[in-house]
Amino acid sequence: MSNCLCLACDRANPLTTKFCTQCGAKLQIQERYRALKVIGQGGFGKTFLTQDEGKPSQPRCVIKQFIYEDPATLREAQRLFEQEAVRLDDLGKHNQIPELLAHCEQDGRQYLVQEFIDGENLLQELKRSGRFSEAKIKDLLLDLLPVLQFIHAGNVIHRDIKPDNIIRRRSDGKLVLVDFGAAKVATQTSLQRTATIIGSPEYTAPEQARRKPVYASDIYSLGMTCLYLLTQIPPFDLFSDSENKWVWRQFLNGILVSNNLGRVLDKMIEPLPSRYQTIEEILQDLNPPKKPPAISTPISSPPVPSVATPQAPKPSFFSGLFSQPSQTPVSTSSNSSILDCGNGVKLELVKVAGGSFKMGSNRHAGEKPVHRVNLREFLIGKYAVTQAQYQAVMGNNPSHFKGAQNPVEQVSWHDAISFCEKLSQKSGQKVRLPTEAEWEYAARGGNQSKGYKYAGSNNLSDVAWYRENSGRETHPVGQKKANELGIYDMSGNIREWCLDDWHNSYQCKPDRLKNNGNEPWGVMDLKRNANEPWLGRVSCVGALHLRQLRGGSWSCFDCRAALRLSFDARNQTYFIGFRLLLASFS
Repeated sequence: MSNCLCLACDRANPLTTKFCTQCGAKLQIQERYRALKVIGQGGFGKTFLTQDEGKPSQPRCVIKQFIYEDPATLREAQRLFEQEAVRLDDLGKHNQIPELLAHCEQDGRQYLVQEFIDGENLLQELKRSGRFSEAKIKDLLLDLLPVLQFIHAGNVIHRDIKPDNIIRRRSDGKLVLVDFGAAKVATQTSLQRTATIIGSPEYTAPEQARRKPVYASDIYSLGMTCLYLLTQIPPFDLFSDSENKWVWRQFLNGILVSNNLGRVLDKMIEPLPSRYQTIEEILQDLNPPKKPPAISTPISSPPVPSVATPQAPKPSFFSGLFSQPSQTPVSTSSNSSILDCGNGVKLELVKVAGGSFKMGSNRHAGEKPVHRVNLREFLIGKYAVTQAQYQAVMGNNPSHFKGAQNPVEQVSWHDAISFCEKLSQKSGQKVRLPTEAEWEYAARGGNQSKGYKYAGSNNLSDVAWYRENSGRETHPVGQKKANELGIYDMSGNIREWCLDDWHNSYQCKPDRLKNNGNEPWGVMDLKRNANEPWLGRVSCVGALHLRQLRGGSWSCFDCRAALRLSFDARNQTYFIGFRLLLASFS
């Protein structure tokens, strides 16, 4: 039967009718999505099981509809549903996130149409099968943490992780994270603002309850979800006020939990800053490296002591990158240079003559103030680093969208730095990531610039693969029009790492960097150790671990040459890659 969408009617109608026989309301959304029955209802909406009559197979999907009683409720519901549509669309396609199929308004009400996930949520599974074992909790974490890693890489905080919002798909047993109505865009600006309190209180992190959610707030909620599934005790009852600590182990009732998993769960629900900050940290602790077997050493005579010869300190990879190179400079007699990546794979760089330009824009606060920057000559990759080039140097290809000539993606800032180190050793030339000043200068066409909005044109489709024309995937490099310098894809296909530390604006940029755009902002002032290549801070930084991103990608609309974004240097996602730079300084 076809369920009427009218709130005052809710009548069942024959599947062949297009209008309700009771009230005359339309029975289809966008003339194709027909509601079959109500399968859920919450504070802001009603959910219907739906069939898509626009396809021959008429597959099942889900319609989410507003419910409201007063104007204030309507405004909040509209905001949340609009937000969910934007978040689902921005995140693109992930096998464990419902796909957004449509978002529209009809008869004065708004609707989301999403992929239907056939299965039961973990709350239903708990009631049917009983409390989860340690093995089942660990499987849950290993299945769901990469999904959470994916949404965080897209700068989104879910904010409502709980058993009800995790569905085990019947077809393959995979866990699917649903209900992004509470999701928040986690840009630096939005994280500094006070957010609406959203989420189920018993699973909500303390900082989220104070309207200051961060990525680690989702980690807390997932940890509390695991504890509820282990104990079947409401989360509020797992904390002892008299002891001022979590006492969830008292409610295990015979279920064995190893010390390793126990420590992981404890750290997931710690107050900030003791809680895990990234998904990678949890995954590492869930699967700690095995200790190598002890090697027995035969007893022998003690060695004859020797006098240690002082060793010169090993030079850092970054030493000498920003001064006159000691080796023979790359020839600048032509407009390009070729580096050998190995296995017959070459990498071409284009010469960018020195000059000055106005950096930034007045469009966004993070791009202000516009200021003049001077640069010396350098060579920059004609294309973003491809998968073939990355494979030749690193011996692996982490990319989601496979293709030898497609840009490599799913590489962290640290992965890009490692690539530079290895290619420098192999080629004998010190290559690195560009500074953001070098990147923007090259994208704008250097001293050949014609003042375009994008890298090579005012028409984005001419020079970029972006949201409207990419088909939600990367494409082989060099298929679009080059910019004034013969450089490709700086406004689309893939966002690109820069060497600089992230700063929230140009407001306190030092004068020395305005006079020398070839020096990265902040990196030279930071310390380096085995755990985090760049520790310590400089003024005006955004947050620990954030690095600079430039350019547009296949997944976005804003691809301007002045666009600047921040991203966690440790994270990997399939809209971020990089291109190389080689100092020339003739």
